[in-house]
Formats: sequence, C-alpha cells, structure tokens
Amino acid sequence: MKAWEATVRKTQAVAKKRANTIFGTYAAAPNVEEEMIEDYEEEEHPSGEVYQAERFLPNGDYYTGYWADNFPHGTGKYWWTDGCMYVGEWFRGKTMGKGTFSWPSGAMYEGNFKSGFMDGEGTYSSSNGDTYRGSWMMNFKHGRGTKEYANGDCYEGEWCRGLQEGQGKYQWKNGNYYVGEWKNGIICGKGKLCWTNGNVYEGNWEDGLPKGNGTFKWPDGSLYIGNWSKDPKDQNGTYYPAGSTLLDGNLEWDPQEVYNVDLKDCKVCPSEKVSILPSNKKLAMWRSTKASDSSTRPRRMSVDGRIDAGIDKEFARIPTPDAAAGRHSSAGTSDRNGMDESFAGLQIEDVSTRGSPIRIPKVVKKQGETISKGHKNYELMLNLQLGIRHSVGKPGPPPSLDLKPSAFDPKEKYWTRFPPEGSKNTPPHPSCEFRWKDYCPKVFRTLRLLFKVDPADYMLSICGNDALRELCSPGKSGSFFYLTNDDRYMIKTMKKAEVKVLLRMLNAYYNHVRAFENTLVIKYFGLHCVRLNGPAQKKVRFIIMGNLFCTDYTIHRRYDLKGSTFGRITDKPESEIDANTTLKDLDLDFIFRLQKNWFQEFRRQVDRDCEFLEQERIMDYSLLVGLHFREATNSCDHTPPGCVTPTDNGGAEESLPRLSRADMDQLLLDPAGWASIRLGVNMPAKVERTERKNDGEIQLVGEPTGEYYDVIIFFSIIDILQDYDISKKLEHAYKSIQYDPTSISAVDPKQYSRRFRDYIFKVFAEDI
Repeated sequence: MKAWEATVRKTQAVAKKRANTIFGTYAAAPNVEEEMIEDYEEEEHPSGEVYQAERFLPNGDYYTGYWADNFPHGTGKYWWTDGCMYVGEWFRGKTMGKGTFSWPSGAMYEGNFKSGFMDGEGTYSSSNGDTYRGSWMMNFKHGRGTKEYANGDCYEGEWCRGLQEGQGKYQWKNGNYYVGEWKNGIICGKGKLCWTNGNVYEGNWEDGLPKGNGTFKWPDGSLYIGNWSKDPKDQNGTYYPAGSTLLDGNLEWDPQEVYNVDLKDCKVCPSEKVSILPSNKKLAMWRSTKASDSSTRPRRMSVDGRIDAGIDKEFARIPTPDAAAGRHSSAGTSDRNGMDESFAGLQIEDVSTRGSPIRIPKVVKKQGETISKGHKNYELMLNLQLGIRHSVGKPGPPPSLDLKPSAFDPKEKYWTRFPPEGSKNTPPHPSCEFRWKDYCPKVFRTLRLLFKVDPADYMLSICGNDALRELCSPGKSGSFFYLTNDDRYMIKTMKKAEVKVLLRMLNAYYNHVRAFENTLVIKYFGLHCVRLNGPAQKKVRFIIMGNLFCTDYTIHRRYDLKGSTFGRITDKPESEIDANTTLKDLDLDFIFRLQKNWFQEFRRQVDRDCEFLEQERIMDYSLLVGLHFREATNSCDHTPPGCVTPTDNGGAEESLPRLSRADMDQLLLDPAGWASIRLGVNMPAKVERTERKNDGEIQLVGEPTGEYYDVIIFFSIIDILQDYDISKKLEHAYKSIQYDPTSISAVDPKQYSRRFRDYIFKVFAEDI
C-alpha cells in the first residue's frame, strides 16, 4: 500500500507538470526523474512495433509492460489510483489470455480473460472469504465449478449465468448435504437431502422446500410417503413405523416437523454483493508528444471500450467508405454499482483503427396516430375491442395443450352479432351494429397459454381505456398496422388469402412453437374478422401478434433482412431516416456478433424454423432485427428509474421513458435480470461495422472493419403467411426476365430457405 501511495503521488505530480506545460504556466526546473520521463515520451517507435514501456498517465494511473500503437499489448500491469489493478496479458488494449484483477477490498480474480470478460477457467476470491473455482462465461460463473463459502458451506456442480443451475451438491458446515437439481440458485426439481442424524428426504423440491411427491426416511427404517407442501391443507401422505408393512400405515406423524425443525438450518448462502466493478474503471489513453500535436488533449477511455465524448443526436447512414468519411466520434461510459456477484466487461476498443463512428439517431415520438373520436377508423377500433373482450372473457373449460384435430378445422369459426342495444351474450355499445367472427378459438386460447399470456393483461392491453395507434402508412402488402398503447401487441389487417394460409398451416405452426420454446417465428395470439353492417357489408380480417420491440430500451436501428438485393434499399432521403425507419439488406453495415453458446443456439433454431417454413411452402419471410446501442445511454447516465427524458423531435414537447445506463447494466449483470433475456429478446451482443467496396458491383455483405459496438439486440422471423402461389410464380417468371433471378425475393420456398440461411449466417457470427 505504501508503494502504491508513492506511485500515486509521483504520477499525479508528473501529470500536474505536463498539464502546466501545455498551458504555458510551468516555470520550475524539472528534476532528473521527470526529465527521464519526458525523454522517454519523445522516443518514437514504428507502427505495430511491440516494446516495453512505462506510462505515467495523465489522470494518475500507471502502466508498465509491453506496448504497441498507444495500447497495452502483451504482458503488463495497469494500476488505477483507487487501488484496483490488472496484471496479465493484453491484446490491442483488451485483457485477453491469463491475468489477475484485484480490488482494494482484497477481492481477486485469477484466470482467463476473453475480449475483456472473465471467460474460461478462473478463481474468484471475495473479500468476505468466499472462493469460487471453475468455469466462467462473460463474467458469469457458467459451467462446472465449486464455491467454498466463508461460513464453511460448499457447493459443487453446474452453474448458469452466475447461479446454481442443473445438477449439484451443496454441503453445509454441519455435515448435512443436498444432491439434486437446482434452478436460478434455488433447490428445485428432484433431489435428496441427507442429515447427519441419518434422516433422508428424497423427492420433489420447489423454491428450496419439499413440494410434491416425496419420501422421508428415518435411520430406524420408519418412513413417510406422500404429497408434500408447506401449506398443511395441500399435504397428504402416510406414515409407516419401523417394522410395519405398507398395509400398516397410519397418520400419527406430522410432516410439518420437517419444515419447522429439520430444514431450519438448511439455508443456502446468498451471492456476495460487489460494490466496485471492473466496468467502473477507465483507462487513460496515451498520446505521444511526437505522435500528435501538442494541442490534442489525451482521450480517456472506459474499460468497456468507450471514449469520453459528446453524443451526436442523429444517426448517419454509412453504406460505403465514401459516405462514411468525416463523421465525429460518439461514445460514453458510466458508473455501475451494487450488483450481484457478476462483473461488467473489462475491455478497450482499438480506436486507433476506428473509421467513422456511428451517430445515434434522433428519438422520435411513439409511432402512429392515436385513434380518437372523429378518426375514420374509430368505430372499427371500438368493434375490435368489444369483440376481443367478448372472445377472451367468454367462460369455457380450462385449455389443454393436447388439442383434438377438430380444433384446427378451418370450419371451426363462430359468428356473434353485436347490436347497439346489446343482446343476451353481448353488452350495449355506442357503435353501429356489427358481426364478429372467431377463427379456431380453442387453438388461439391455447397458444396464449403456451406463450404465457395472462388473459386479463391481454384484454387490458387491447381493450383498456387507452386507444390504439394506427401506423402512418400501410405496409407493402397493403395491410394496416395498429399498436396497443403499451406497445405489447400489434394488430395487422389481413387479406383473405393470408387467412387461408394461416388456417392451413395452423396445426403445423402450433406443433412447431410447442416443440421449440426458443423459436424465432413470430407469435400469433388471435385471428378475427369484423363485418360492418350496411350496403357494402365490408369485412375486415386481422391478426393479433406480439410486438418484438416492446422494451424499455430505445431501438436505434431496425432492419428487415431477406438475403436478396433487388429493391432491398431504403428509398427515403437521408434527412427523413430516424429511429423508426426500417432499413433493408443493402442498408445494413454491421455484422451481429453473438456469444458462442447463443450463436450455436441461434444457428440451430434458424435451421429448424426455415425447415418448418419450407415444408409449409412459405417464402418471402424476413428477419426483423432491432438494435439498441449501449453507448447512446451515456447522455442519461444519472436518470433515476422511471424518469423520462426529452426526445429530439424538432422541438416537440414529447418524451419517452428510457432506462438509465446504470439501470440497464443492472438488468444485464444482475443474475435476476437474465430472466428477461432469451434468444432474440433483450440479448447483450456486439456489432462490427462493415464497409462495402466502391467498385460498382452490388455487395450484399460488406467487409469487416474491426470496429465494435456494444448493443442489446432483438430479432424475429416475420411475414410467414406468403405461400408460393400462382401470383408469386408469375412474379418470379416476369422479374427473372428483367433481373438476376437470384436477386429477387419471389423464388421457390426451398431456394428461398437456402438463400435466407446463407445470408443470415454471414451477417450473424460468433463473437471471438
């Protein structure tokens, strides 16, 4: 500690001298030590050369070790002024390989790092005496590992995202031990708990307690068999004294004794709270006096790869190197604290090779126009809400996941008449008379159950006091889109042909989404039709589906990707592109990089989903992708939870709820926050900038630049109701005469599936 304090005093003195020299106020004669530092600063090295260096950085930090092009590269030690220290291997400014990170509290991690994260095999020793040895992934205990607690307890088994998950053994200091299944850090599933006095419980567990079928045995041979529950009303079973047979059972023993006595001391130790995280740290960027003009201020970089700078409020399009030239840097960093024993990434982006940085787009008000009284579709909205309330609120038997084939029959549809004065089954309403049709209601009720949609919340979102919002313009298909006020559901009008396709494939769709929980295929919740009374007898068919972008994160970029090139570029002028603009394949200038396990699951699921769509003769679907750039939240780092920040909308007094940077990292890094993360939703990832060659040829995927950004990514396969019918076959034949047949969207489902997968697996890659 004394050596550290001396280093701090020395480096701060040198930093003060350098600052005074820049502004012309330094007049005192330098001492020999400072002269040596300045002479060392002036030494030039060719670009790319790795050499040993000692750096007294402007903010008082200290680095010694191998250096290349203004970055730690090789083995080296970085010492922050608050006492945190990293010693180990570096690669272009990122901790990569074996190393040790230590905290002033005495906590220490020693093991493997990858791209700034604790990743691989490693040992973490906390300040309170806990020690974990085992596998890590992206700063989380993940895989096989052993944790020894300061109180003498020990857990050995499987971990997932920082918590016990799967099979594991927990042994208490007093000798009692549990062997069995865990979920989210809690005993859950099948397992056995053995006490040192010889008692044994073997059976089902839930939330750390016996729940369900189980057997309690005593050393003398007595046993209790039955259904266990903490609530005495739900328990039932039979007690068999030692020496008796299964026919001699009686109920003289109360199993509540196990809950109140035996399990009293069997408590699992909680995770440690860490107040100082590696992501709190910043690396002061070095700029040699020979390498840059003296007026250039040293830039300072956060350990998770961002440079302190202002945030541009608009997001420029960057499809080619020419268009990318001359943009300004944008990034930011923030403090994070008080999270469970999970650590933010320790990493530095290589800004010496960064091209034109991205600029965050202006955030506009919520999409769409609110349908209020006087709107042309106001009565249609009222009819829709009345029909949904009737369909969902109608009493019926509890849905079963095992549906009969008759439930999928296209003829399984029911009309209901809604007169203004009301009827036996419908309430009075202020709208005109209309008729309401439900398609396959049992199937969609079961789908909502399968997708864990609460009926009351579903009705409240669509039929509550808040009006729907109509998107400003219809899609290419001519369909109109409506959003619920809470953004949870999207309602799309449909053509009769699309309804027929969905009903034809409904059985296969249901089996697919039931078999694959992580399917990327869009979720459907209801299929309905409204027929308005009058001379025209107009029918409006519509489907209710989930909104992928219902999130507290601001979606800065959204893409609709198919893998074709003809017509696959946005026709909006640069000035009109904002965060709500959906860009296309030729607008894409990123490669999406997912963590290894996620990427492997992504590939498997895309293959499954495409095979399903190919079998159903579906084509022209696309992958909808949304990006939230984590750098963009720097401007609201200190926004309290639930607060709103003004949006940049031409001076309009609109505002949107946004997560602060600290709140967002709490969600990502606290293991409890991982419950909201699944394939395609709320996924932490990286994107790598690409640039297309300006050689006159159309390049579908650009060349990687090595420039990375941290993002939250969302994606789903949408538009799955276009089969390869006669109209698409004619479109294919006509366009094939004029254009390259491989560049158009209308192709055979088998060819479409193969091209779609080839393209998606190029723009999505494993984070290395």
